[in-house]
Amino acid sequence: MIRGVGSPIIEVKYPIKFREEDAKILGEHVRLRHNVNLIGAKRVGIGDFLNFFLYHKDIARKYIDRHHKHLLIPVDLNDLVEIKLFAFWTLTFKRIVDAVGSLPVEPSVKKQINGLFLTSIQESDLFLTVENLRKSLIEIAKTGILPTIFWLRFDRISEITPIDFFANLQGLREATGQKLCFVLTSYREIGKITPRLTEKLLPIFIHNFYIKPAGEKDAKVILHELVRKYHLKISGKLAKKIIEVSGGHAQYLYLTLIILAQSLRDQKVDEKILLELISGDERLILQSEEIWDSLFDAEKDAIGLITEGKKVGADLRFNAKYIWETGLVLRKFDRRQIFSPIFGAYVRENGKGKVNGSVELTKKENLLFSLLLASQNEVCEREKIIEAVWAEYEDLGVSDWTIDKLVARLRNKLKEQGSDFSVITVKTRGYKLVSTKPNPS
Repeated sequence: MIRGVGSPIIEVKYPIKFREEDAKILGEHVRLRHNVNLIGAKRVGIGDFLNFFLYHKDIARKYIDRHHKHLLIPVDLNDLVEIKLFAFWTLTFKRIVDAVGSLPVEPSVKKQINGLFLTSIQESDLFLTVENLRKSLIEIAKTGILPTIFWLRFDRISEITPIDFFANLQGLREATGQKLCFVLTSYREIGKITPRLTEKLLPIFIHNFYIKPAGEKDAKVILHELVRKYHLKISGKLAKKIIEVSGGHAQYLYLTLIILAQSLRDQKVDEKILLELISGDERLILQSEEIWDSLFDAEKDAIGLITEGKKVGADLRFNAKYIWETGLVLRKFDRRQIFSPIFGAYVRENGKGKVNGSVELTKKENLLFSLLLASQNEVCEREKIIEAVWAEYEDLGVSDWTIDKLVARLRNKLKEQGSDFSVITVKTRGYKLVSTKPNPS
């Protein structure tokens, strides 16, 4: 990956003091070879922070240490086509091979690791793949380089991890003489999304580190680079309002700018009407819905009370501590408040289980239905759906949850309408529209 000015990753342009406290904490964990669970609310900006941490050329010197060579290996589990254990280890192995390619080590080391990877691919054997990966990590450690594997969106594979998975990771560490460590990112503590793995091992193995929405100073950095990227002209007052309504949540900030980029073509947007302009946008509603649906009942109850200006009792506050740890709720001026007016507006409108009785399709649902109808009885893969329904997301990506949620909404509305069509899930591939009319023959 190219680092520095010529990199396609926007975060390499951020100043080295971006999210300074978070970078210090993570850097210290890496220096001490700790295994870390990096936790943040849905789409809060873990990816932005890690792009900065992984690819900024000055990170190791500033935040880790100057005395050892570190190899930071990102493995984005959004790249998994199949949610299977073999696919997970193969993707991890491939990213290790990619990272080693840029190392200043003997060509024989690179050749050996590449050979081990190719053998694993040819044999397609899970045990052999993990064993060859172990040998490769040992070879890297022998060169004096300290490898850290970053598994982004680890929650994607939580359901397929066997009971001995974390013991296997510990085995990899021991094979490298504790020179290897791991950083796992998820929207919830690993022990909560994989409760069967918590016995004795996880509390010892993982250090929990919560990432909150960006503060005002860091949100300004993100906004500045995005405004430059999209060639927008925004007044100082409007920029300040964007930061305020987004609450430092990266996806809210991105989506707000996309909506503004479209709106500014037709009208001048005043900061006073910004929240009114964007809060009804389906893209932001879906993002808020994703956050809301990721919460437990106690957390929803606490947020509901806070939006109504009511007190949260000590017991409920303890059971809902996640919303404070992840910064979804802030304490300001001796009162608690929701981190973002966008999310607050969603909670007030939809957060108490209100059901819209209308079965009229929204714009996104119409786009999805039109795509499926044009390819009736044929599978529409996720990539094709994203291109047709979320063309404006090209730079941001679309989560599996967002696609699944939109499909579920369309499926339910077709059923409510008494439609002659139904949406069928084709496992690991996508979706197709089929007729529910009985065959005349």
